[in-house]
Amino acid sequence: MEPLNPYPPRFMLNVDKLLPCHSVDCVIIGYDKGALSVLVLKWKDLPLWSLPGGFIKIDEHLDDAALRILKDRTGLDMPFLTQFHTFGQAGGKRMSVESDIRELIKSNYPSIGTWFENRFITTGYLAMVQPSECRLVPDELSESCVWMPIKDLPELIYDHNAIVDQAIAHVKRQLNYLPVGKSLLPETFTMKTFKLLYESILGRELDRANFQKKMLKLGMLTRRGKENKGGAHKAPYLYSFDHDKYQELLEKGIGFIP
Repeated sequence: MEPLNPYPPRFMLNVDKLLPCHSVDCVIIGYDKGALSVLVLKWKDLPLWSLPGGFIKIDEHLDDAALRILKDRTGLDMPFLTQFHTFGQAGGKRMSVESDIRELIKSNYPSIGTWFENRFITTGYLAMVQPSECRLVPDELSESCVWMPIKDLPELIYDHNAIVDQAIAHVKRQLNYLPVGKSLLPETFTMKTFKLLYESILGRELDRANFQKKMLKLGMLTRRGKENKGGAHKAPYLYSFDHDKYQELLEKGIGFIP
């Protein structure tokens, strides 16, 4: 089989400046049309899907590497970003898939050499963004960078599906302490949209009246008038976050999880 590309990607030209055996993978979550989505990459000329990720420069802080990867893929500078887990299980799917990927890379990018010969551990980062604000750019090994509903994710390389599952579990556990609404919702939103966001995270329906009562009681929402959609139906109110109150509640733990 002829190599797809005899030249390595740009990042491989100076591997001596990269931290060996350690990578960063980013679970970038967006919310659109009532569903949580994750940003994924389709590899060039290969039937592979993966999370956005990359390597760490020797003189680079781990958080800065994640921020760099996030900006490269989405064009965003400072959205919400947090480290949530480190993955490095020996054996199992990760090692068997790593072996397959190494062979693919060696056959298609022979000049990369032995960089992928060693076992890697990866640090997982969670980002929450608004898809409408992103300018998506694939990396050098990928042909496209797309949003995909979490429930429709294909099989991803390595243990990336497990990384996504762990990220969502982290959001559920830390729901009182993460800026979920502020990060994923637009500047103004309806109470229905807010409720649907929480339902998509928790995986269950919430009582409409109880949800609205509790969220209004927290004092972090400001009513902004009614949504103008036309038609005969009663227009719902729009809300926005009181940012100071929202931050105060986050620091204490919003105390929501119904």
